[in-house]
Amino acid sequence: MTPHRPQADGPLRVALVLDDSLDRPDGVQQHVLTLGRWLSDHGHDVHYVAPSTTRDDLVQLHRVGRSWAVRANGNRLSTPTFTRARELQALLDGLPVDVLHVAMPCSPLLAGRLVTRVPATTAVVGTFHIVPTGPAIALGARALGLAQRHQLRRFDRLLAVSDPARQFAAQAFALTADVVPNPVDVEAFVTPAQPAAAVPARTDEPVHILFLGRLVERKGAPHLLRAVAAMRRDRLTQVPVRVTVAGRGPLLEQLQAFTRAEGIEHLVDFPGFVAEDQKAALLADADVVALPSLGGESFGISVVEALAATHGIVLAGDNAGYREVMGPLTDQLVRAQDTAAFARRLAVAVEGPRRTPDVRARQLAQARHFDVELVGPRVVDTYRQALAARPPRNAHAVADAAAG
Repeated sequence: MTPHRPQADGPLRVALVLDDSLDRPDGVQQHVLTLGRWLSDHGHDVHYVAPSTTRDDLVQLHRVGRSWAVRANGNRLSTPTFTRARELQALLDGLPVDVLHVAMPCSPLLAGRLVTRVPATTAVVGTFHIVPTGPAIALGARALGLAQRHQLRRFDRLLAVSDPARQFAAQAFALTADVVPNPVDVEAFVTPAQPAAAVPARTDEPVHILFLGRLVERKGAPHLLRAVAAMRRDRLTQVPVRVTVAGRGPLLEQLQAFTRAEGIEHLVDFPGFVAEDQKAALLADADVVALPSLGGESFGISVVEALAATHGIVLAGDNAGYREVMGPLTDQLVRAQDTAAFARRLAVAVEGPRRTPDVRARQLAQARHFDVELVGPRVVDTYRQALAARPPRNAHAVADAAAG
């Protein structure tokens, strides 16, 4: 590749850098892949840089270094091992880019070392994606920030996917970030409305309650099942229901045992992992989508997808990230740990009219705030602002010649 200085409004050569593998469909990976597709579709030259990634469907994927699996902040992820300097330099020598865009916080062993090795003409942008789930994570982040002071000074612009993520960047790293939300391909999840005659307000068909996510405590599936059990036990509604708990995770057997103990196993289905291309149809089939995450959410891509796809009602956990995504839909937030209150709110949703046009319109309008067609240009504007602060290539070459 020949190094070039992009025109003010011309295509950019961008490297999207992730210290984690790109194999899993988690939030940061979805951010990277959705943004990368949009950038490519709009004429930019996009490269992906990540360790230990096995997928072969990404054009211009650069695997660098290795990683090992860890659990942090309530998630499964991988973190890089030490990568030899010559491997990093070989990557950069063969990949002269205008913008290096790094998922934050970043590892000092991979992305942190890359940002200090790129030429002075390359703009470095970072996006903060997380909020800590507890004091230990917050303390560790502060220690990481102190250890990375030199690396962090090389960033030209910083973004955060939400205000909670922005606050995390300020408190843990003493960094100022602008809020630009996660880009979501909303239109890919929008499903056509069924004819009104096909979805009457009341029907003998059970109300379909759907959970879609990882089967871990933080995502709230156990609390949903407790609320369903309480709703039936306390006879909060006589409307029949069926429940789908879709996803995989370490709590599967525990959740199945709970349904048997509560006598609701005939109401609950556990279909397992749902592929990306099947999610929209499953969400569209639901009368109630319940995503009762307990916290640790900086955003809520799954919430945006549900708002876009379902013709029913979305109930989301009342945590900082989901609250920001839900916006004015505050009456649809639930505190999942309060089983009695959750059961009452669930019963109201079950008892109410199904798939009404006004609920659909409000939810879809809220989802579209996060569409990649709106978010993508804001990211590119950030790239161009960061590039404007960098020295032009010709001035840099003159300075080098004078020094020589």
